[in-house]
Amino acid sequence: MEYKTLNNGVKMPMEGFGVFQVPDPAQCEQAVLDAISTGYRLIDTAAAYANEEAVGAAIRKSGARREDLFITTKLWVSDASYDKAKQAFETSLKKLSLEYLDLYLIHQPMGDYYGAWRALEELYKEGRIRAIGVCNFYPHVLADFCETVEVIPAVNQVELHPFFQQENALKLMREYEVTPEAWGPFAEGKHGIFANPVLTEIGAKYGKSAAQVVLRWNVQRGVVVIPKSVHRERMEQNIDIWNFTLSDEDMAAISKMDIGHSEIVDHFDPNFVRALHGRFK
Repeated sequence: MEYKTLNNGVKMPMEGFGVFQVPDPAQCEQAVLDAISTGYRLIDTAAAYANEEAVGAAIRKSGARREDLFITTKLWVSDASYDKAKQAFETSLKKLSLEYLDLYLIHQPMGDYYGAWRALEELYKEGRIRAIGVCNFYPHVLADFCETVEVIPAVNQVELHPFFQQENALKLMREYEVTPEAWGPFAEGKHGIFANPVLTEIGAKYGKSAAQVVLRWNVQRGVVVIPKSVHRERMEQNIDIWNFTLSDEDMAAISKMDIGHSEIVDHFDPNFVRALHGRFK
């Protein structure tokens, strides 16, 4: 496993395990237990995923030392204000049964996310969070945010995969020393990504699958990845990406797969924004 040093000096694993769309408590708990025993140390959850308690139970049962784990959760839109963020943090910490978080992210740039950030800055300065960051902050939003806040986000978790590569966003993050983290690194299976001929041909050279090529491609761009699976054998495959390196030719071939927009979400659609505001009320 390789580590990324964040802009505050904290070291974050370059690959972790995500639990989005695993709401069943028993399944989520078992998946996290399997992930930790497989070697994952970064676990990514969120208040909106409704599985923080299951993640916390798995952490307790895993036997892993707390200091060896890197636990992330996220603040939802309905809690995006100074006071609500403080309360939501305490709720998440209680559900996870933890004394501190390694990374706490604002899930969407919606609501009073500036007020929420002030709350996160205070919790960070108190030592209750090792690093704070954001999600889904497109370049124009991230630039304004970084020019306004006191503590620059350590991480920006956004959609990053071969069909939506966001090179301009990565360039801006490098300028502000914000570490990119990929949600949906497999594009939620779109475009037949696991059997894509470009990816499978590249993988054949290294004895790797298309999925392993995709993850390796992102980490070679400096992007942290958090693939999700409830199947142990796939967890093992997904973490087995640290013994090969894609060539410049491989990276260039994958760069041509970009379609330049998301096919998963549209943050610029007013109806989508309204839906996110209404969720979990």
